[in-house]
Amino acid sequence: MINKYYTYVLRSLKDNCFYVGSSKDLDSRLKKHSKGYVLSTKERRPFELIYYEVCFSLDDAIHREKYLKTTYGRRYIKNRIKNTKNGFPL
Repeated sequence: MINKYYTYVLRSLKDNCFYVGSSKDLDSRLKKHSKGYVLSTKERRPFELIYYEVCFSLDDAIHREKYLKTTYGRRYIKNRIKNTKNGFPL
């Protein structure tokens, strides 16, 4: 069985800021964010998932998460989503 890990980006609908994270179970992690169980995002709810990537090792997912948290990574995300609405092309 192939292990999958996800690196994801959420946008707060409250302050329009990004949150970048990684998880082995993306659906479960998104539910935790939505319910306020994640301390770092609790006060910034609600969120929308705007981007995610699948990685096949935990090290790759963490490396990608760290990159997306940099200035260059945030620029990459903004360029990837600039012509989309809720993840769908305009």
